[in-house]
Formats: sequence, C-alpha cells, structure tokens
Amino acid sequence: MRVYDLKMPVIRTTSVVFASPHSGRAYARDFVRRSILDEQTLRSSEDAHVDKLFASAPDQGAPLLAAVLPRAWIDVNRSVDELDPALIEGVRARARNPRVASGLGVVPRVVANGRAIYRGKISLREAMTRIDEVWHPWHETVSVLMDESMGLFGEAILVDCHSMPHEAIDTIPHQQGSRPDIVLGDRFGTAAACDVVDQVEAAFAAAGLNVARNAPFAGAFATQRYGHPSRGRHAVQIEIDRSLYLDERTVRPNGNYRTFRKLIDGVVAEIVGIGRKDMSVAAE
Repeated sequence: MRVYDLKMPVIRTTSVVFASPHSGRAYARDFVRRSILDEQTLRSSEDAHVDKLFASAPDQGAPLLAAVLPRAWIDVNRSVDELDPALIEGVRARARNPRVASGLGVVPRVVANGRAIYRGKISLREAMTRIDEVWHPWHETVSVLMDESMGLFGEAILVDCHSMPHEAIDTIPHQQGSRPDIVLGDRFGTAAACDVVDQVEAAFAAAGLNVARNAPFAGAFATQRYGHPSRGRHAVQIEIDRSLYLDERTVRPNGNYRTFRKLIDGVVAEIVGIGRKDMSVAAE
C-alpha cells in the first residue's frame, strides 16, 4: 500500500523539509461505501492541493513528503494514542482531550463542521491496522529526513504545510482591518527558533500576504514532535486560506490557482534559502 509520496531533490542543498500530511486524496471505494457521507463531503477535511502548491520544493533542493491517503481515514498529525472511545470499540475514555472529544483523533470520527463519517463504531483492530500501515511509516520517514538534514547541515527545519477554511479566519483578531492569509504555528515559540519563524514570515510577507502567528492554529502533533530548537531542530506549521486558490464548495482549484501557485513558488525559494548552509562546515 502506497501511503505517501516522497519527492527528493537531485542534490539536497537545504536543511528544510516540506511535508503535506493532510492533502491525501485516495479515497478507497470500501471506505466511501462504509461512510454515511459521500466522497465530496469526506473531502471537506482535506487540505486539498496543498502538496501541489509546494511542488517546486524538490527542484529547489528540498524534500517534499505528501500524504496519499486522506485525513478522514487517518490523521498523521495526531498522537498515536489519541484514540476516540466514541468511535473505536474497546477504547476507554481517558483524561479529556479536546481534539478527541470533538471527533478529531488519530482516526477521525467526523469531517469539517462535525459531520459524522460512520453510522457506528469501528474495531480497535481496524484502528491499529491503519496506524501500523500509515501513521508509523509516515513518521519514520519524517524522522529519517530530519536526521539526514541534521547530518548534512547541522540543523533541520520542518515546514508542515496545511490549508484552513476561509471561515476560520473570522476567529482571528484582525489588526487595522487586515485579514491574515497565512497563519504560522510554532507552539508559541517552543517549536522553532524566533529567527527561523521570522524568516518564514518575511518570505510570505514579501509576496504580499498578510501573516498571523499561533491563532487560531498554534501547531499540532508534528510541531510538538519535531520542533526542538535547542537541539537545532525546528518545526513551523503553515496554514493557508483556502479561498486564495480553492473553491471550497467543489474542492477544485479556483480562477486564482495558477497565479497563487506561482506566488508560492517564490515563497518556497525564500524558505529553502533559510536552510542553506555550508555542508563542508556542517561536516566538521
């Protein structure tokens, strides 16, 4: 089973690693058949086409890891122990976890707007099979890519790429009437060094995009797991307003898609530059 696509550069020139964990769009017929939702509705929780927005990364010297299977099937940006007792048979309720309580555990119970995926529960065995087949291979690959960056450049920068519903922006306090196009999450400074986040923000701002930090998205499991700036490991979550490139109702690129993708190509080039180091120095 192919659970991710990994595109590597011919020559790796940067410590930056790009990942798109929620852009998977391979909906198995059996999954759609079992769901009480149609495929179009299942796609509402997908970060549609985000992997394509960042597709230039390998040409610019950075790896790009993208999910193949959808977030509605399994969410690799959750902890492996975030199992939902309301969905999975035999799982006991633990200390309250707001993500699990809302149905957004490692095996999701709902898609966007709280719409239930299933009529009943699934077995613990099925949940664990999804974790074994998808979650573990994904994180093993991220870990290898980060370790390789450490070995080559003496640091590693994970850029975790996502998109957010346009309506989510209404929850963000706006300064001087400007609505953010991009939200960067660094878990309030604990997942990445300030200068790294400043440079990522500057890359988007130079492209004419309004940027906010940590509200309403401060970074989820990936930033927590891979962001350890004191060890030279940084993780920054990027959330892009979907309305900038996507028709959210049809989950198809809108009329601005090509222009926006070209703009993101330039942003990727700037972010890649953050992680360019002298490899000979790093090897000493």
